[in-house]
Amino acid sequence: MISKTTQEQINLTLWKAADTFRGKIDSSLYKDYILVMLFIKYLSDVYKEQYEEYSQKYNGDELRIKRALGRERFILDEKSTFEYLYEKRNSSEIGDIINKALEHIEESNKSKLRGVFRNIDFNSQLILGGTNERNAILRTLLNDFNGLDLRPNNLNGNDVIGDSYEYMIAQFASDAGKKGGEFFTPSMVSELLSRLVKPRDNDRIYDPTCGSGSLLIRAFKKIPSGKAQIYGQERNGQTQALCKMNMFLHGIDDAKIENGDTLANPLHLEDGKLMQFQVVVANPPFSLDKWAMGFGGTETEEKKFKMDPSLDIYRRFDWGVAPSSKGDFAFIQHMLYSLAEKGRMGVVLPHGVLFRGASEGKIRKEILERNCLDAVIGLPENLFFGTGIPAVVLIFKKSRKRKDVLFIDASGEGHYEKGKNQNKLREIDLNDIETVYNNYETIDKYSYVASLKEIKENDYNLNIPRYVDTFEEEEMVDMETVAKNIVNIKKELEDVEKEMARYLEELGLC
Repeated sequence: MISKTTQEQINLTLWKAADTFRGKIDSSLYKDYILVMLFIKYLSDVYKEQYEEYSQKYNGDELRIKRALGRERFILDEKSTFEYLYEKRNSSEIGDIINKALEHIEESNKSKLRGVFRNIDFNSQLILGGTNERNAILRTLLNDFNGLDLRPNNLNGNDVIGDSYEYMIAQFASDAGKKGGEFFTPSMVSELLSRLVKPRDNDRIYDPTCGSGSLLIRAFKKIPSGKAQIYGQERNGQTQALCKMNMFLHGIDDAKIENGDTLANPLHLEDGKLMQFQVVVANPPFSLDKWAMGFGGTETEEKKFKMDPSLDIYRRFDWGVAPSSKGDFAFIQHMLYSLAEKGRMGVVLPHGVLFRGASEGKIRKEILERNCLDAVIGLPENLFFGTGIPAVVLIFKKSRKRKDVLFIDASGEGHYEKGKNQNKLREIDLNDIETVYNNYETIDKYSYVASLKEIKENDYNLNIPRYVDTFEEEEMVDMETVAKNIVNIKKELEDVEKEMARYLEELGLC
């Protein structure tokens, strides 16, 4: 019996490939080369398996084989396969050969893979060094992947490729520190959001700051039928490419992932208006500075926009304009305006959105008065890459019937697992949050259902300690017992002093 390729084996190959680059190139750069090579190897092995199956079915009739392959998920020519690149690994022009293979793959699969390789250059002297050094790195990289068998029938599970891809993205995010948070949300946080927004069949699922796509994929996986349409937008071109590959490796071939500034230029539109989505999930950049620059490009134009939010043709900021140094509420308003009736939305944000005043306080009041906020969930500190500050999850709903807001404080000890470098939410912690949210209940020291009247009395401040009292009273000190203990200690001290004096006298020292 042939042993199946496991995720652990794929992960080991990826780490081996990472060793090829370590010490030579920063991980924020070499991650793209490794993940693209994994993608090429996967495409090649799938194509190889399909070719063998059709060859057997049509008795080697090349015309019928090619016709059948043309109806599969993607098209690959001979010079775009991993095998061809491996054969050419000793060529002095191997970087250019790989680049041409990537161009062929994009050109042959425009509808699915357009632009996915545009930000990667395997012939870059700036990144990979001079000809000899560059060729040595690429030759070793091809050797690293050569022994890996990624044919679907040889994989131990349907999601091992996609899961390995995400695993590696997570490792690179951890290594990248603060920048890592720009393209990856920790898996347990993604899982939590996907459970709380409850995706359903035929939903449109959207992430306006999608990074490498982990939130979208988690939400999609919650629909057993797989009948949902995925939409995302990402400002960073390299990260958008990662996202598109990630989607493809998870079997989501028709995801609409756009590249651009969502606030200044939202690209998911219908009839000139913002497209409406049943589910929105997002982890936007915390307190993004200069978020409004895209509305004009100059400081004067930015100030004009601040004075007159109607300059935004989609009228997303009529409830108020977020401060230029903190874009959190700009993202919230964009998402709320993109949320369909009866839609559900989960967003990860810094705690400041709960209590900061001025224009943010005005927007927060408007959101509460319009009955859009469903729950506020405080998370533990040090969960995210690049920041140790605790975050909060806000759950919004359109067309809510209840008027209350649920507060959950899941940040205390016992509600997460402490790690050396990063804390984690465990399955039991996720279950606790999900259960309390589903039951919408008050639990002492953990959750509280607050009425809008209470929130108004707090001047629309949503700071969690105002609603969930986690203070543990210390036990009353029994002063009579303390007094007795002091007397006993004094007596013991006197006895010890007498014993010491006796020893000193016997030794003739006093």
